[in-house]
Amino acid sequence: MNESMVVKNIITAAQPYLEGKTVKDLVVGISLISCQLSDGTVGVSYVLRHGLPPSCSAFAYAKDAIGKPAAEVAAWLMEKDDYIGRSIGSSVLSAASQQIDIPDDNNPDKMFGIEFGAEDTVGMIGLIGPVAKSLQSRVKEVIVFDESISAFGGNVSIHPMSEQPALLPKCNKMIITGSSTINGSIDGLLAMCPDATEIAMVGSSTPMFPQGWNGTKVTSLSGSWWKNEHKEEIFKAISCGSGIMELHPYMLKKALYIEK
Repeated sequence: MNESMVVKNIITAAQPYLEGKTVKDLVVGISLISCQLSDGTVGVSYVLRHGLPPSCSAFAYAKDAIGKPAAEVAAWLMEKDDYIGRSIGSSVLSAASQQIDIPDDNNPDKMFGIEFGAEDTVGMIGLIGPVAKSLQSRVKEVIVFDESISAFGGNVSIHPMSEQPALLPKCNKMIITGSSTINGSIDGLLAMCPDATEIAMVGSSTPMFPQGWNGTKVTSLSGSWWKNEHKEEIFKAISCGSGIMELHPYMLKKALYIEK
């Protein structure tokens, strides 16, 4: 079970947008998961494949999501013990969030709703290679952690996970991928950033329900909606092992600043 209190609050906040809907279709790929709800909306979430258990039958239950109430499957993000079940729940939340009025992410002066300066020490949880490289020339330091990667080419180094308690308190700005809600690490990560003035949750697995983040220091949500009319293309790409880069033509980037 995912013991994250943040995740529990998100699922509670999402309930009005899940009511009356069912899971119409589902695809589980090696990199991504996507679902379609009964209202036609499509959601996508990341697969934390480095943490998956063995056995070819470990996820036989996944097909049972089809036809179930959306609220029941969304709760898998909290209730399931494995990352596939949690990611399926995350994809349902992604689809349901399309009912919320969230502006497009089209502010060229900010990255993930944050202004970065030369004096900033930026922590990044979950490597986003192009973003890390871009920030290096703009800020004092970029400190990157990624559980699934031990090294990264170029000038971006990945710090061992054991160094998080020592290094994250030094960061005044944070970029955290939404997959931290899937592995349940989000509460601990936020607790290790007591002096961060800006914290952005980013990526397709970010639950875009601002009320669910009340009581946290998260200041912005930068996630993705999907072009529902391209459901077949999205499902086909994911079934063939494609990742986010291949889905860009069907992506709508969204960003929301959380008022404190």
